[in-house]
Amino acid sequence: MADLFDALPPVEPPRVAMAEGAMLLRGFALPFEAELLPAVEAIAAAAPFRHLVTPGGHRMSVATTSCGAAGWVTDRSGYRYDALDPATGRRWPAMPACFADLARQAAAAAGYPAFRPDACLINLYLPGARLSLHQDRNERDFAQPIVSVSLGLPAVFQFGGEQRGDPAQRFALRHGDVAVWGGASRLRFHGVMPLKDGDHPRLGGRRINLTFRKAR
Repeated sequence: MADLFDALPPVEPPRVAMAEGAMLLRGFALPFEAELLPAVEAIAAAAPFRHLVTPGGHRMSVATTSCGAAGWVTDRSGYRYDALDPATGRRWPAMPACFADLARQAAAAAGYPAFRPDACLINLYLPGARLSLHQDRNERDFAQPIVSVSLGLPAVFQFGGEQRGDPAQRFALRHGDVAVWGGASRLRFHGVMPLKDGDHPRLGGRRINLTFRKAR
């Protein structure tokens, strides 16, 4: 990962095209930082982070929680969205206004002005945690994009093709970067390589990712 970050130019372009319909917006979330981090803590207090189990019985290395009208969950019965948090039996916390504002503005900046998210999956990475290549396909409307916000420690994002075995590009993600993909890229496989040790000034040894979707 160090080599990828070292290779970044001293002055990075604010927008990086990842593929047709896919854009990386450098630092786009930084103006929202003061609101985002307390909101994440409040959500986690009501719906604690947990390590979900995939249908194949694998315990995810990434801890998750959600907010909005529905939360993404997985267990031995499958992947799905649920209006209730299975850990508490209560509705997921409401999506904070700063979350929705950031998601809408980032989507519009990437060419998707009609995006209105109703779900946000929040992933917590500690060193060593990773997310294997996968597609986001539990949503009802694939015409809606995905908006992914990086906070905390830097990470390497893999953005592949429509088949799991297709070659994947690698993009360095820093605190405040936002990736948006939809249209021709909506069902591309993507993932995050194992997180390296580090110490972020606001989040310490953690990385938090907010993934906004129109689930229902």
